[in-house]
Amino acid sequence: MTDDKYRTAVDAAAIYSETDLHGTITHINDQFCAISGYSHDELIGANHRLLNSGLHPPEFFRNLWRTISSGQIWKGEICNRRKDGSLYWVSSTIVPIKDDAGQYVEKYISIRFDVTEKQELLEAMQWRASHDVLTALPNRVYLHDRLHQSIAAAQRHGHAVAVCMLDLDGFKAINDRHGHAIGDLLLVEVANRLRRELRTEDLLARLGGDEFVLLLDQVDEVQLPAALQRVLEVLAVPFHIDGVLLNISGSLGVTLYPKDNEGPDTLLRHADQAMYEAKQSGRNRFRFFDVSISKEAREAFRTIECIRRALTRDELELLYQPKVNLRSGKVMGFEALLRWRHPKLGLIPPDAFLPAIERTDVIIDVGEWVIDRALRQIDAWAALGKHWPVSVNIAARHFQLPDFVERLQRLLRRHPDVDPQSLDLEIVESTAIDNLEHVSQCLTDCQKMGVTFSLDDFGTGFSSLSYLKRLPAETVKIDKSFVRDILHDKDDLALSEAIIKLSRTFEREVVAEGVETDLQESMLLGLGCYLAQGYGIAAPMPADQVAEWAAHYELNPR
Repeated sequence: MTDDKYRTAVDAAAIYSETDLHGTITHINDQFCAISGYSHDELIGANHRLLNSGLHPPEFFRNLWRTISSGQIWKGEICNRRKDGSLYWVSSTIVPIKDDAGQYVEKYISIRFDVTEKQELLEAMQWRASHDVLTALPNRVYLHDRLHQSIAAAQRHGHAVAVCMLDLDGFKAINDRHGHAIGDLLLVEVANRLRRELRTEDLLARLGGDEFVLLLDQVDEVQLPAALQRVLEVLAVPFHIDGVLLNISGSLGVTLYPKDNEGPDTLLRHADQAMYEAKQSGRNRFRFFDVSISKEAREAFRTIECIRRALTRDELELLYQPKVNLRSGKVMGFEALLRWRHPKLGLIPPDAFLPAIERTDVIIDVGEWVIDRALRQIDAWAALGKHWPVSVNIAARHFQLPDFVERLQRLLRRHPDVDPQSLDLEIVESTAIDNLEHVSQCLTDCQKMGVTFSLDDFGTGFSSLSYLKRLPAETVKIDKSFVRDILHDKDDLALSEAIIKLSRTFEREVVAEGVETDLQESMLLGLGCYLAQGYGIAAPMPADQVAEWAAHYELNPR
């Protein structure tokens, strides 16, 4: 095929060139000039290196030349540089052309197609996968990779790395008052301020919401507290956002590698715990993670991770303990009690794992799982004609969430056939006292949906007439510690009697927990308490045993 035939056979959209064995350009088409920005005269006789972008390593071109000089076709994508300095990408096929005898390579022809738009789209997608779109900061994925690199570098060179978890104090109030648009602009400005404060070797990342991570490489431990204080001072300067003056502060939690000789995930978790301590101690301050933390606390951290995995692996389950009317013998409903069926240790009671997670957000995930499973079970029993209400225990951290009502609504919408009145939420007395106004409003809002409430462990805290008046719970539960000794402890008897009378006065149902003997049942009946639960009536049981137990339950004739 003659040279002209090569050239006319090329697609009109293709970028065509010919070079000699040394890469000197001998022929180009108009498309080559158009995309490169060079004229025909500037390109003919010039070496192809004129277009080198500098982005490809030397090995890239060594492999290319090795392939074509051996007579083989090379295909790939190359980034070139235009005359004006801008970059463009081409998908290139370079074909060695041999002499008529087919023995020696005489020249190379290259056919290229512009793939700049595709490459830019790919780069944009890769950027979005590793960056926060709002602030343009690295996200959790990028941070995780960088943490691995920083730890490896610290191990090689023997320097320290600081992992700092930053949470903004007062951000939610700004969002609620001024709207999310102002909140987003504030986050962008926070990111800009923090970026200016950090060194080039440091990293600032956003995990989501108002949580940021500062990764400080090669830190001087003596100077680090002053650097952290500067970060807090920078945040404390008022922000002017869209004509609004905003004031916030920050809480910083810090852990130091290799003193805290852990992996990326654990370092972040330790920094988060230290940040929580900074908030608890007054906010607008920093706290270091205590690497000499007790064995018990380390075990608690391991338990938290195990419970997270237990949720995803469906290792949690609910048992159901009946509540009965001691006078009529009627089954009034059930309390759902959480258990962890460990693959190696068997059935684990809640006291063995709930205390470790009750101050973490894992308790929220567990609580919502319990509500969802209880609603599912109510629906299943209703299909059998058994309309039993079920009560579930709600942890303080869960119930005191600002959006608890909305979360509960979403859970109820998953089970549209379940009557909300079949769900009873039990909160302990201390939860209500900690934030009485919020809890009272939350109870009222949930009751508007039909959900009922019980005050659990009543009498163990600061029980008073005012609490019963201000907390519109339908049921009061006498703590089992009073019921256990009701027969021989005059104080427990007096307290139980007082709770029963208070409940009657405020028109509340009263349920006695922990009933174990006939004599306890008789005493409670004599005091006017008719509803009870406990091992003397029935132990907690799996859901599939409930119907059979209820069918055979008979009131103690005594």
